[in-house]
Amino acid sequence: MKINPLQDPAVAAATGVTAAAKTGRGATPAVADAGDATGTPVSVSASARTLEAAATAGNGIDEAKVAAVRAAIANGSFKVDSGAIADKLLANAQEFLSRARN
Repeated sequence: MKINPLQDPAVAAATGVTAAAKTGRGATPAVADAGDATGTPVSVSASARTLEAAATAGNGIDEAKVAAVRAAIANGSFKVDSGAIADKLLANAQEFLSRARN
């Protein structure tokens, strides 16, 4: 099934976009402006606001650490701590299994 929201009559009706507005011929979209008191109130959940803040705060990558690891790999001095990797894998598996049980 192909989804094309611009051609879906229900989406067009909900957004107020007419066929003429979609093609750029003639009428403009019948969308309520910000000053219209008849609009539907919308609220954003706390989770969505948190995700938005995290997305705009940066990408969460420590560029200095990435550069240091790249340099260590390039010069052959990078050491893999297999014990730490195993501990993290087990901790992640345990967390995943405990969530699956709940």
